[in-house]
Amino acid sequence: MKRLAEIIKPYLRLLRVGNLCFIAILLYVIEKWVATPLLHVAQFTEQMPWWVLLLLIVSTVLIAAGGYVINDYFDVKIDRINRPDELVVTRHITRDGAMRLFQVLSGMGIAAGLAVAWWSRSWTMAMIYIVIPGLLWFYSASYKRQLLVGNIVVSFVSALVPLLVAIANADYLRHLYGEALQYTPIVGQLYVWISGFALFAFLITLTREIVKDMQDIEGDREMECRTMPIVWGEKTTKIIVTIFLLMTMALIAYLAFAVLPFPCDWKTLSTRYVIFGLMVPILCAIILLWSAKSPLEYRRTQLVIKFVMFMGVLYSFVIQQNII
Repeated sequence: MKRLAEIIKPYLRLLRVGNLCFIAILLYVIEKWVATPLLHVAQFTEQMPWWVLLLLIVSTVLIAAGGYVINDYFDVKIDRINRPDELVVTRHITRDGAMRLFQVLSGMGIAAGLAVAWWSRSWTMAMIYIVIPGLLWFYSASYKRQLLVGNIVVSFVSALVPLLVAIANADYLRHLYGEALQYTPIVGQLYVWISGFALFAFLITLTREIVKDMQDIEGDREMECRTMPIVWGEKTTKIIVTIFLLMTMALIAYLAFAVLPFPCDWKTLSTRYVIFGLMVPILCAIILLWSAKSPLEYRRTQLVIKFVMFMGVLYSFVIQQNII
């Protein structure tokens, strides 16, 4: 049993199982705690069947897993410098094996995604599931080594994840009701509510990716990457990350206190959650960022930003409690 665990452990690290679980949770709660309550309030009984939601989660998780594999495939030389103890490709799995694993995971993910697109009658969903694996390939091979391009690409892909729920539900409703759907605001509501999560995911992922570049600056410089801390310096990069984090705080405050039809009283769950679950951790991330000097300290800042992302996803529970 111990031997089996030793064999499996590198593959779990390669696939970033924790991140994959986060993606699965994100899709599930956006569907069940945001989309479904909105449909119920609008008196739409049609909703995503459990098997479609399962396919949506599986397809997205498989494509993300393939993205992690191809990322490590192209980052072997960098990882030998930045994190030699965590190196999987070439140490536990050959480069050819990693490439085959990427192809299998991506192929299965595309197939499952196309099944979801067929159910929702959505050409948009089909295009997303076909294009994203290729985009992840080019990100790993080239984009991530270019100034800001890689950061923006991976942030864009992260923002697409919650939007998949809105696209699937909206296109399915259009298929069922056609022109009659224009007499109800449900499609707009789905996009407005879920786009808030998408924009949050974009900003918080962008800041985390830039902090990760500061953590990996040694290996990136050795491989002549043009990341923000290498091109503009760590101090300027910290200023930019701080601006992005403050923008995220402003977005959260605007959505929670000005857009969402929730009471802003101090006693409400929404207000307390926003302040203590999101604002305070973001301020902690800023403090940690400015005190960070070593890769380990930047990693701690990353972990706090990850926590903020997780708490942002769980805010959907607050939304569900206020919608129903």
